[in-house]
Amino acid sequence: MSGSGTHLPSLPDDDPTGLQSFAVLLRRMNGEFNRIAQEFAQTQGLHLTDVQALIAILDADADADMDAGSAGEPMTPGRLRRQLNLTSGAVTACLDRLERAGHIRRVRAADDRRVVHLHYAEAGRELARDYFRPLARSTDTARGRFTPGELAVVVRFLTEMNRELVLLRRD
Repeated sequence: MSGSGTHLPSLPDDDPTGLQSFAVLLRRMNGEFNRIAQEFAQTQGLHLTDVQALIAILDADADADMDAGSAGEPMTPGRLRRQLNLTSGAVTACLDRLERAGHIRRVRAADDRRVVHLHYAEAGRELARDYFRPLARSTDTARGRFTPGELAVVVRFLTEMNRELVLLRRD
């Protein structure tokens, strides 16, 4: 990942909290995240879709650690297929690549051996943690510029934005 200190273009002057400014900022952030993900994919010999799958599996593992509700269920190939809008064959090829590279592991469910759960392998988790450590530091630096109350509003906005994006998904 290349360093910080790059100058960002200014925002539209009309309304810094208006829809146009939000759209510009969200696109820029998304573009930077995509660039970082693409660089990680290249260093690991993966496709960008593989990285998207890794993120979905990591998030599902984190959700499962936090709560036991339906959102906290481990990722399955079928759920991953729907989330990434891929064919069954594409998901299988992606999971085969990720498993061969040591990023994930497939685990059969104890209560139903037909069900396969996908988990981020510890070796893959450590590799990603090392690679993305600069991003984590930058995120923490940015967080440090806000009060806890401001961060609570940011979290609420991001939660609502993600909720709206999920509603737009065509399953």
